Amino acid sequence: MSHELDGKTIVFLAAASGVEQIELVTPWEAVTAAGGTPVLVSDVPGEMQAFHHDTEPGDTFPIDKTVQEIPVERCAALVLPGGTTNPDKLRLSPEAVEFVAAVVGAGKPVAAICHGPWMLVEADVLAGKTLTSWPSLRTDIRNAGGTWIDEPVHVCIEHGWPLVTSRRPDDLPAFVTAMVTAFT
Repeated sequence: MSHELDGKTIVFLAAASGVEQIELVTPWEAVTAAGGTPVLVSDVPGEMQAFHHDTEPGDTFPIDKTVQEIPVERCAALVLPGGTTNPDKLRLSPEAVEFVAAVVGAGKPVAAICHGPWMLVEADVLAGKTLTSWPSLRTDIRNAGGTWIDEPVHVCIEHGWPLVTSRRPDDLPAFVTAMVTAFT
């Protein structure tokens, strides 16, 4: 185990249903391997139902905290995993959107993959940022003031907060490497 993230709490924010399992589990394992403490946060308590490719149910995971229960000060960094329905549901939660905006406002690093950047669109924090995502988000990102690019991973440090983004599960190796580096 490495120690780059020792003592750091990394919040994974996702809806109670719809998260793409590999986009939750792989970054979680990378944070743990780097010595960080991952915390699973949602807008509701209980369990999170993950999926494979949006349609096949995967594993369930216990939700550690709700967004109302975790102060932004406790969050060293934020991970926004994808899955089409995950951020689409979560962006309807004012508390979740406010949490994302507060994390960004505090200058903390954010890592988002696939459809995860939809939460950044909803939080209205993408003005002047360059990022990648699942291709169907490109217009939403542009309309939110961001610049969309098609790359396996992109790190943007403009405007006072680091943002690591990737397009899809195939990009996870590059994504988790850039994520851990940005979170140190």
